[in-house]
Amino acid sequence: MKKDKKTENKESCCRIGKVGGEAVIEGVMMRAGEKYAVACRREDNGITITEDKCISLRKKYKILNIPVVRGVVGMIESMILSFKAINIAAESMGLEEEEPSKFEKWINKKFGKSIMDIIMVIATVLGIGIALLLFMWLPSLCTKWIEKLIGTQLGNWKTLIEGVLKIVIFVAYLLIVSLMKDIKRTFEYHGAEHKSIFCYESGVELTPENAAKFKRFHPRCGTAFLFIAMIISILIFSVLRLPWDNTFLRLAVKLPLIPVIVGVGFEFIMLTAKHDNWLTRILVKPGLWMQRITTREPSIEQLEVAIAALKSALPDEFPEFKEEHEKNEAKYKKADDAVSESEDTNEIQSDTESDDNGNNPS
Repeated sequence: MKKDKKTENKESCCRIGKVGGEAVIEGVMMRAGEKYAVACRREDNGITITEDKCISLRKKYKILNIPVVRGVVGMIESMILSFKAINIAAESMGLEEEEPSKFEKWINKKFGKSIMDIIMVIATVLGIGIALLLFMWLPSLCTKWIEKLIGTQLGNWKTLIEGVLKIVIFVAYLLIVSLMKDIKRTFEYHGAEHKSIFCYESGVELTPENAAKFKRFHPRCGTAFLFIAMIISILIFSVLRLPWDNTFLRLAVKLPLIPVIVGVGFEFIMLTAKHDNWLTRILVKPGLWMQRITTREPSIEQLEVAIAALKSALPDEFPEFKEEHEKNEAKYKKADDAVSESEDTNEIQSDTESDDNGNNPS
């Protein structure tokens, strides 16, 4: 039975904001409510799907639903889930299946953790350190250099110049990393994530071909959030007029204000998501422009992976998908077993020929 336009619009509105996600190594993570799924493309062209639950503290403790506070809690939970998704993707790609080295065995013995866990902790610490250096300390230092170079006191303009420099450094950083092959692939999966969510929210049948027709720029993207957070930081720091005499002291004063900036940014994203008008469209434009760097046009195969993650995160809406996926995986496994059997047969024949020629196969 064909649905009328009014029913379709109602269903579409109910779907907006229901699903979120992120790109991972050769795959996509999708989250809907308490459930999330990570889908990754394997070398044999099959798709590995890992499902789990992630219950927000905001459901357990109502006080954490206070505006601004909920944004901070949401950001922390998103980071934790992001690390989990990256680990799942690494395992799906077989990055942890190789024979451990002596150093890895020593790490396991001393710390009782896998080398990947240790690397993730180190990478997180380094990532935070580099982020503080590039986007907080460096812009402040450059602003002071500009003032000395000009030889004139910039006054209140210093905060604005610092903010502009911060944005320029951020854009330059994204442009540089986007040139890397692996990052470019991840940005393609980022585009696949956005297109799939748009397709789902529109109420159109969720297929790779249909998803390909949608835009890859989404207003609720994390890239848009980061850009908006930078704009908010410029406004907050302009009002507070933080000290400029000591760059490190200025950085130390800014750090406690990061949760406030994150919380306000979250509320801004929530507000623009609920109201679609000319004002909100103008306000989200800068974030959408940034996605021209952080997203790339995906292939049909990449869209297939994103859709697999989305449908797995919504099992009640797509009950037939799991059975369909299991059938496809059985086909891939059968084909893979056939290839392995063929390789083993060829190896045996090769060894036999060596024996017949009087050679030692060992």
